[in-house]
Amino acid sequence: MTSLHPWALGPFELLTHAEEHFQRGEDFDRRMALILFDDAVEVAVATYLSLHPIQRGNRSYVKNDVDRWLHDYHSKLDFLEAELIARKLEWEVERAHAVWAHDHRNEQYHGGKKGTPEWNVLDTARRCALWVFGVLFEVPDCEERVIEKLAIDHPAPLERDPELDRAIDDAFPMIEIGPGSYYPSELLFAADYSAYLELGSEFFDAGLAEGEPAA
Repeated sequence: MTSLHPWALGPFELLTHAEEHFQRGEDFDRRMALILFDDAVEVAVATYLSLHPIQRGNRSYVKNDVDRWLHDYHSKLDFLEAELIARKLEWEVERAHAVWAHDHRNEQYHGGKKGTPEWNVLDTARRCALWVFGVLFEVPDCEERVIEKLAIDHPAPLERDPELDRAIDDAFPMIEIGPGSYYPSELLFAADYSAYLELGSEFFDAGLAEGEPAA
């Protein structure tokens, strides 16, 4: 997977931030995801139009057209439509659907209606944002990149394994620290996860070899 061009990193970070809220899925996060995915469409277009032609495949645009396209969300979709025609591409997310999601976003941001967005609205806004970024910055695997970046920035928390816990705790007595008593597996997991996995697996395998039940 090749690296993104540096001028694409700002819009990409906005997509990643939106995806983080989307994956959390709580009411507040769904509202934020809708706003951020919608913003990501406008940011992608504005960033693309601000680039030097050499940074966008030597494509040049008339300044008056650029000024007009940058006016608002709908004029940015005008640019996108012209760009799709020039590149002989089709709308992957219909323009009417993009506007529908944008209208829901405006209700969240400007209209005073703070209800939780429905998942179909969020899905449309998300697909539109990923697609627009992918087209303009020529990143065909945009969704995969966003999910991968999010996994790197926010790795899943480590989890204990009940079978390894039992194997370790059967091999060692409780450990007294100050006024409290702690299971050896608990302390080893907190101190050295690799050692927890290695030692727990060793004792668990030894127990199986001796014919002890795995449960």
